[in-house]
Amino acid sequence: MSFLRKLFGHTPAASPRPEELAAREEGSRSLFGRLSEGLSKSSRAIGGSIAAIFTKRKLDRATLGELEDVLLQADLGLPMAERIVAAVSAGRYEREIEPEEVKRILAAEIAKVLKPVEIPFAFGEQKPFIVLVVGVNGAGKTTTIGKLGAIARAEGYKVMFAACDTFRAAAIEQLNVWGSRIGAQVMSRPTGADASGLAFDAIAAARDEGADILFIDTAGRLQNKQYLMDELDKIVRVIKKQDETAPHAVLLVLDATTGQNAMAQAEIFTRVAGVTGLIMTKLDGTARGGILAAIAERFRIPIHAIGVGEGIEDLQPFDAEAFSRAIAGLEAA
Repeated sequence: MSFLRKLFGHTPAASPRPEELAAREEGSRSLFGRLSEGLSKSSRAIGGSIAAIFTKRKLDRATLGELEDVLLQADLGLPMAERIVAAVSAGRYEREIEPEEVKRILAAEIAKVLKPVEIPFAFGEQKPFIVLVVGVNGAGKTTTIGKLGAIARAEGYKVMFAACDTFRAAAIEQLNVWGSRIGAQVMSRPTGADASGLAFDAIAAARDEGADILFIDTAGRLQNKQYLMDELDKIVRVIKKQDETAPHAVLLVLDATTGQNAMAQAEIFTRVAGVTGLIMTKLDGTARGGILAAIAERFRIPIHAIGVGEGIEDLQPFDAEAFSRAIAGLEAA
C-alpha cells in the first residue's frame, strides 16, 4: 500500500500483482529506513543506555532502577516504564539478559499501547470535508497542513486552505506559498482579521468552488488559555452554522521536542476543540520520542501520522509496530 493510500485510509480495489507486492515491500523497507533515521536520537539514547546497563550484568534491583530512569528520560511516562520494567524482570531476576532481548520486550510493550490508536486519516463523504487543524504556534501546524494538502492533491482531491491563524502574518504567508505550490486555493485576510468570520466565508467559498477538502488553520496561543478556548469555540460554532456535522475532523499537531509540554497541550486542545486525531512532528529532533506513547496511553487519541523530517515524504503514516521497533533500535520485522 502506497504512503498516500495508507495515510488516507484507502484500500486496494483488487488483489495486487506480484510486481506490486515487491514494490510495496521495497517501499515498506524505505519507510522503515526513514523512520529509523528520523528516530535515531531517541533510539541511540535508549538503545545505548540499555546496552550499557545490561552487558555482562545480572538483572537485579539496581539494573531495573537504571532501566526505569532511561525510560523516564525518554518521556515514555511512569505507567509504561513500570510495565516495561516488570516485563523485563519477569522470570529473569538474578540472571543475565542480553540487551537485544530487553529492546525486544521494550518494543513489544510500546506496540501494545500504540497499536489500538494506529488509525489512518480517512476523508468522509461530506463535501467539502472540513478539517480543523489545531496546535500551539511553532509545532509545525501550518507546514503539516501544506503537506497534507499536497498529499491530498496527489490523490486527486480538490483542496482549499483557510488561513485562520490571523494573528501571525508568517502563517498566512506560509499557507499562501503552499497553496501556490500545490495548486490549492487559499482564503486569507489581513493580519488581525476575525478568524471565525474567515472560516465562515471559506466554507461558503469551498462549496461554491466544488472543493473536496477544506483545511482550516488556527492560532495556538497557550499563554492565554481562556482566549484560545473562546476563539476556538467561536470558530467551531461558526463552522456548525454552515454545516452542523462539521468540523468533520479536528487534527492536533504536536511538536515532539517539547516533551512533557506536549502532554499538557494534548489535554487542553482535546478539551477545547474535541480532537479526533493526532499528528506528531519533529520526532527527528529529539531523544524523547517516547512522549508519543505516553500521550497515546493517557488520551487514546487516534494517531494518523508522524513527521521525521522536512520533506513531504517525511510525513509518514503511523505504523505502531515500525515505530516501536525503530525507537527501540531494532531492525525491521
